[in-house]
Amino acid sequence: QVQLVESGGGLVQAGGSLRLSCAASGRTFSSYRMAWFRQAPGKEREFVATIAASGGSTYYADSVKGRFTISRDNAKNMVYLQLNTLKPEDTAVYYCAARDGVTAATIPRRYDYWGQGTQVTVSS
Repeated sequence: QVQLVESGGGLVQAGGSLRLSCAASGRTFSSYRMAWFRQAPGKEREFVATIAASGGSTYYADSVKGRFTISRDNAKNMVYLQLNTLKPEDTAVYYCAARDGVTAATIPRRYDYWGQGTQVTVSS
């Protein structure tokens, strides 16, 4: 069982930056693949980025590649998402998710645990 709590969202101007954090509970955190998803009003939840259990590999959605960076600290049970060069279309609720699997899944239903989300709003 893994419990996830996101933080770090807020209101930022276009071109600005934010750092999202996800605190995980559970002694087996380091065995889970972690990911960030986002959901804008009226839209489906979409994949943003994922990182392997070891932190050795990452994978990004094309829409955020080169602007966002996912990282993790297994000693602290933390996952991070650095958001740079933000655009108004990045506005969404951002969710942290954990998966007991190896492959870099990009579909929400492949993830086993979810946080409650943190709102990111980018003004133009």
